[in-house]
Amino acid sequence: MTLQTCNLQHAFLPHLLLLILIFLLHAWRGCCHPQCLDYKPPFEPRQPLVFCKEYSKFGCCDLEKDEEISVRFYKIMENFDHSGYVTCGKYMRSILCQECSPYAAHLYDAEDANTPMRMLPGLCGDYCSDYWHQCRYTLSLLLEDLGSPQQFANLTATIEEDRRRFCDFLVLKDNQYCYPNVVTNAELNANLGFVREDPKGCLELCLQEVANGLRNPVAMIHADDGTHRFFVAEQLGYVWVYLASGSRIDRPFLNLTRAVLTSPWAGDERGFLCIALHPRFTTVRKAYVYYSVSVKKEERIRISEFTLLTHDDNQLDHSSERTILEVVEPASNHNGGQLLFGHDGYLYIFIGDGGRAGDPFGKFGNSQNKSALLGKVLRVDVEDNDNGAPYSIPSDNPFLWEKEARPEVYAYGVRNMWRCSIDRGDPATGRGRGRMFCGDVGQNKYEEVDIIVKGGNYGWRAKEGFSCYDRKLCQNSSLDDILPIFAYPHKLGKSVTGGYIYRGCQMPNLNGLYIFGDFMSGRLMSLKENVTTGEWQYNEICMGTDQTCRFPKLINSYYKYIISFAEDEAGELYFLATGVPSATARAGVIYKIVDPSRRAPPGKCNIKPSPVKIKGKLIHFHPKEGKGNLKIMFSDFSVVVLYRNVRLVIRALSLWLGEKQEIAGEGNQVFKRPRGRGRGRGYKRGRRLRVGSVRLVSADGLSDRGRVEIFIRGEWGTVCDDLFSNKAGTVVCRQLGFTTALAVMKRAALGEADRSVRILLDDVECEGGERSLLECKRSRVGKHNCSHGEDVGVICGYPNSHYISPT
Repeated sequence: MTLQTCNLQHAFLPHLLLLILIFLLHAWRGCCHPQCLDYKPPFEPRQPLVFCKEYSKFGCCDLEKDEEISVRFYKIMENFDHSGYVTCGKYMRSILCQECSPYAAHLYDAEDANTPMRMLPGLCGDYCSDYWHQCRYTLSLLLEDLGSPQQFANLTATIEEDRRRFCDFLVLKDNQYCYPNVVTNAELNANLGFVREDPKGCLELCLQEVANGLRNPVAMIHADDGTHRFFVAEQLGYVWVYLASGSRIDRPFLNLTRAVLTSPWAGDERGFLCIALHPRFTTVRKAYVYYSVSVKKEERIRISEFTLLTHDDNQLDHSSERTILEVVEPASNHNGGQLLFGHDGYLYIFIGDGGRAGDPFGKFGNSQNKSALLGKVLRVDVEDNDNGAPYSIPSDNPFLWEKEARPEVYAYGVRNMWRCSIDRGDPATGRGRGRMFCGDVGQNKYEEVDIIVKGGNYGWRAKEGFSCYDRKLCQNSSLDDILPIFAYPHKLGKSVTGGYIYRGCQMPNLNGLYIFGDFMSGRLMSLKENVTTGEWQYNEICMGTDQTCRFPKLINSYYKYIISFAEDEAGELYFLATGVPSATARAGVIYKIVDPSRRAPPGKCNIKPSPVKIKGKLIHFHPKEGKGNLKIMFSDFSVVVLYRNVRLVIRALSLWLGEKQEIAGEGNQVFKRPRGRGRGRGYKRGRRLRVGSVRLVSADGLSDRGRVEIFIRGEWGTVCDDLFSNKAGTVVCRQLGFTTALAVMKRAALGEADRSVRILLDDVECEGGERSLLECKRSRVGKHNCSHGEDVGVICGYPNSHYISPT
C-alpha cells in the first residue's frame, strides 16, 4: 500500500464512519406498533419499576432492566457537578428510560429484527433543540457508555458543536412517534395494551407457523405429562409426535392407513378423525382413536383403544388394538369425529346423525331418538377395562334407567358436532372450569356453538340454530331444547369448526375468549362471555397488518380451510388448516395464535419440558416463510449489520480498507484454517491444539459466527444440532473469548461441511458452565444419526449485542 493510498483511506474513514453513524441513528418511516427491543410485545411488569416509574403500568422493562438503566444513569451523572446534574439529569433520565417505552422498538428502529437498531432513541425536533442548547456535550457520554470505540467519541465531539448535525443524529422524522410526542399522543395511547381492533371492530391477531407439510391435519393433542410434546393426526391415519422444540420424530406414533376408510376427494368426511390420550397417560399408557372403517362393504365408525409400547414412549403397539365401540354409518357424511376426556375422567364420544340431509332416518330422525347412538354425545367409563367389557356405564348417566334409551347417551339432538373442548377455567378464580364447548355443523342456514350439559337436548332436527327446521317437531311442547350460545348465518360461513377458551399464560388479553372458525369461509371468530348477563359477544378475528405482525417468526396470513383447533400443554392456542382439503395433499399447516398487543412479563411463562427419550431420527421444522440476510449498500461494498454495538461495523470497514489492526476489547480470536478440510492436524497461532478445541467456520470469514467444528483425536469434525441449545452455544463462545451465544442456528444455516469432514458429536446437552463440549452430556464421539444437513452453527457476542438472523 502506498503512502498516498494509506493517507486517502485514513482521511476517508471518519467520513465513512459518520455516514454509517447517521444511517444507524436515522429512523425508518412508517406507522408503528407497540414493541420492545427484544422484538416482542410490551407487558405490565410483575413488580412496579423504581427508576422509570412512568412505565410501571405498561412498557418494556422489568425490575431488573429498570435497575440496570438506573445504574447506567448514575454512572453517567458522575461526570457532572450539582448544577450540571440539575440541568442535564432530566434529559439523561428521559433518554435512557425510552428502552422501557411500549414504543421502544420504533424509537430505536427495531420493529424488524432484520433492520439496524439505533443506539439512542429518536427525539422530536423541538426537544432535540432544547437538549442541544442545555446539554449538548452529553452525547459522547451516552455513546461511550454503550461501549463504542474512541473513534466515535472523537467524532461526536465535532457533532456536538453543530446543532443541525446533532439533531440529524437524534431526531426521528415521524413527528407522531418521536419522544416525547409518543407519550402525550392521546389517540395513540387510548387503548394501549388491549387487543387491537380495526375500524370494523375486527380483533387483529397474528400467527406463528409451527408445522407444515401435513395431509389434512384433523387433530392435535398433548399428553399432559410435562414433556410439552404434541400429537398430530392426519386424515389418512397417521399420528405424529412433535417435540417442544418443533422437531418431529420420523417414526409415526400410530399408522392406521391400511384400515382407515377415506379417499383423496376434496371434502370427504371419512377417515381418521380424532385421538385422545388417557388422562393418566404416563401410568395407564393408553390412547383412544376414532376412525371410519369398511366391514363387509358396510361403513362404520370405530372407536378403538391402543396401548403404548413398553420400550418406546413415542409409539403405540399396533398389535394392541381393541375395539371399544362400532356404529354403523347409513351414509358417508356426518361422521362426527370427536373424542375427549372430561374432568370427571370419563370418555366422551361425539357421533353425527348418520348423514344425508335433514336426518331422514325414522319418524323423528336419529338425533331425537335416544335408542340410537347416532346424533348423540356418549359418555363411557374405560377405567380398569383390561379383564372385562371394553367400557362400563357411569352410574350418573342421565338416561341410564329410561326405557329403550341407550345408557351411553349423555346428550342428544346434535347434528354433526365438529370439534369440542373442555374449559380449563380462569387461572385465578377457576371460573368456567369443566365447561364443554362444541361447534355443531348446520344444515343449510345456520351454524351453532353449544355448551354441552348432562341430559341436554340440542334441538336437531326440530331446530337449526335458533330457528325451526322441522316445524312439527319444533312446536312440540315436550322438546325442551337447549339453545346455542351463538349461531351465525351462511353468509358468514357454512361449516363451523369448534375451538377453545383461551386460558394460557403468554397472552393475558385473550383470557376467557372462545376462539373458533369456519371450514368453508376461513373466518376466525371469537365469543366473549358477559359474566353479569351470561350473554356471549361476537367479534370476528382478522390478521393484523404487516406492521402489526412485524415480530420475528410471526405471519399474518393462513390457509383458508380451518380443520381443527388445539391447545398445548401450557394452554396456548393453535389451529390446523390446509390449502387443499384432500386427505392426500401435503398442504396442511399448524398455526399458533399470537396477540401482538401485549404479552405476559418475562419469566412468568417459562416452561422447561421434561426430557423425551427418542428412538429414531428427528425431522427439524422449517417454516415456509424465511428471510435472508439484510445488507446495507455503500457504493462498491456491503456491510452486513450484525449488532447494535457498532464495533463490528468499524471492523468491517477496517478490513475493507486493508487495515490490519485489532480493535481493543473485542476479545475475538481469529484462527487460520488448515488447507485440508477436516482431517488434517489443527493449529492455533502455531501451537498444537488441545482436544476439545472449537472453531467457527464461516464462508464469509467472520470470526464471531459460523459452523461449529471441534478438534478431537487429531481431526476437525462437526457437531449435530440434535438437542444443541443456547447453553451449549455459550460453552463454544466462551472458549473463543466471547461472553455469550446470541443464537444457535440449526439445519446447517451457517454452512454445511463437505463429506470429507466427519460428524464427531451428537445429542450435546450442556448445563452452561462447562469449559468444553466434551464435558457436556453427549453421545459417544463419532456416534450419531445425523447428516451434514444438521450441522449446528453459533453466533457469538456480548450480552447487549443484537444480530440479524441469516435464515
